[in-house]
Amino acid sequence: MQNYINDNQALWDDWAQFHPQTTFYDMEAFMAGASSLKPIEREALGDVNGKSLLHLQCHFGQDSLSWARLGAEVTGVDFSAQAIEQARQLNEQLGLSAHFLQSDVLQLRGKLQRAFDIVFTSYGTIVWLPELSEWGRVVAEHLKPGGTFFMAEFHPGMYMFDFESGRYAYSYFNEGAPYTEQASGSYAQPDEGTLRTEHTWSHSLSEIIGALLQAGLVLSDFQEYPYSPYNCFPNMEEVAPGRWQCRELRGAPHLYTLMLHKPR
Repeated sequence: MQNYINDNQALWDDWAQFHPQTTFYDMEAFMAGASSLKPIEREALGDVNGKSLLHLQCHFGQDSLSWARLGAEVTGVDFSAQAIEQARQLNEQLGLSAHFLQSDVLQLRGKLQRAFDIVFTSYGTIVWLPELSEWGRVVAEHLKPGGTFFMAEFHPGMYMFDFESGRYAYSYFNEGAPYTEQASGSYAQPDEGTLRTEHTWSHSLSEIIGALLQAGLVLSDFQEYPYSPYNCFPNMEEVAPGRWQCRELRGAPHLYTLMLHKPR
């Protein structure tokens, strides 16, 4: 298992070196004040001014720093040392006060020694985790009583299919062993060209929600969407401003959101 994690860390370290230069992340607009957050998470969490927020699997920190610009006291966590270094540099350049910690999210317990008003994660995080029971405990442990966990994530139903053919290709359920593939470039720059090894895991909605419920959280909202807010998969077309669908998967769920609370 550690070999899989090491490969994925190397993958994300490489991606972190060129992602800030891609049009996908549009750093020029971001540095000029644009937010990287999407309407779904902005509307769900509302006013975050003065609230403490833990961002799990934050990559190089654009969303973390966008929350900080809205007044949140932000801590971002990612297992890529390269990504965390990029996030710290951005934080300094923008004159913000976010904090960033390099850690595997499944090994986070005991490292922060504090709890937050909000724990947040979004878009393409769950597939990199081999199991979710510890993830659920990490989320719960880092929430204050009454605190909110919110996630926006690509739908596991969509991940079952090959995006180019629309044919069934992957199990809906976590079968333990990862899917090991050679990825060319990345979602942010498919034509970058370098082949890298990646390992991902399927997680059903029942596994995801169950891990959070078993950790003691209470479900307050669950939504599904027939579109992605990102053009990050093959054969996608914009069906409305900021809403992308895979041409081969019309009508399939593309996204879901969860909101849970920690009992007081």
